[in-house]
Amino acid sequence: MRMFGKTGKAAAVAAIAALALTGCGRSEPSGGSSSGAAGFDQNSSIGVALPQKTSENWVLAERLFNDGLNGAGFKADVQFANGGVSEQQNQISAMVTKGAKVIIVGAIDGSRLGTQLKQAKDAGATVIAYDRLLLNTDNVDYYVAYDNFKVGVLQGQALLDGMKAKKPNGPYNIELFAGSPDDANAKVFFNGAMSVLKPKIDDGTLKVVSGQNSFEQAVTQGWKAENAQRRMDTLLSGSYTSANVDGVLSPNDTLARAILTSVKAAGKPIPVVTGQDSEVESVKSIMAGEQYSTINKDTRKLVEHAITMVKDLQAGKKPEVNDDKSYNNGNKVVPAYLLEPVIVTSANVKTAYTDDPVLGPITK
Repeated sequence: MRMFGKTGKAAAVAAIAALALTGCGRSEPSGGSSSGAAGFDQNSSIGVALPQKTSENWVLAERLFNDGLNGAGFKADVQFANGGVSEQQNQISAMVTKGAKVIIVGAIDGSRLGTQLKQAKDAGATVIAYDRLLLNTDNVDYYVAYDNFKVGVLQGQALLDGMKAKKPNGPYNIELFAGSPDDANAKVFFNGAMSVLKPKIDDGTLKVVSGQNSFEQAVTQGWKAENAQRRMDTLLSGSYTSANVDGVLSPNDTLARAILTSVKAAGKPIPVVTGQDSEVESVKSIMAGEQYSTINKDTRKLVEHAITMVKDLQAGKKPEVNDDKSYNNGNKVVPAYLLEPVIVTSANVKTAYTDDPVLGPITK
């Protein structure tokens, strides 16, 4: 997981210590990283194990991996595990049996694939963690993702900026939402945001009226919209009968829209709500002045770099990484290639997606 690498904020120190206790903190390389493969036939099978279809970006990734890998001469074996972790475990084992030379894994639960990843490594395959870090295993070679800690930082800052724009002086009533606890990224997003928000909570600028300010209290099982909406309904009825909520930290667009639905149903003023993933309906919502922000993490670029890694491995080259010391998965530091996320609000929504074939026309 991406830890506090570049923020330089004093508030990050305490969070680093807390994360280190979970085995996911920033640390120095522990004995070197895996090297590139010796090369393999270009028409080899490449396995891509994706999680459940919980967002538009995962669905897009499926098509991009199929098109990109097959177009490069590989045999793409792209699978979704909509049936859950056990299905993903079986899919990875099947990829190994079919002789996949590289297995790219977007895990449902990155801590529950150890046996299958060992099978892959024992068979000589290279394992690339995609978007979500694979935890507590030596059997992962590379990690390709957006800088997910920075995503959280951008979300936290957007929440502050949005509330200040609506009401220049605090204090502000807020609520906190996090992603699914079995997703390795969920806590990274949350901790990134809290590196910005916690100092403001401590000095009284922000008030979490419900008192639910820990990751464990804020999680949304399965990233499901109905779970977020149900929790927001409960928060509003329990803590906001005579007050309004000024802002809600939402880790992605699907949950942001569910939170907004809850607020509207309660007849409350629309708060500042953050998001992530640049989903079509959320981009439209930003343009309509409802959802405040999203994060642009262009799936095309992420899949493209994952395929570039496969091409390098096929040619016997060591794939490029740009971070080899921040992602400790509990067993080892995993060499990573990180892409930069971009915050999108109404201020830049019309220019953020100019080269996006879907969002570009919508935002003109």
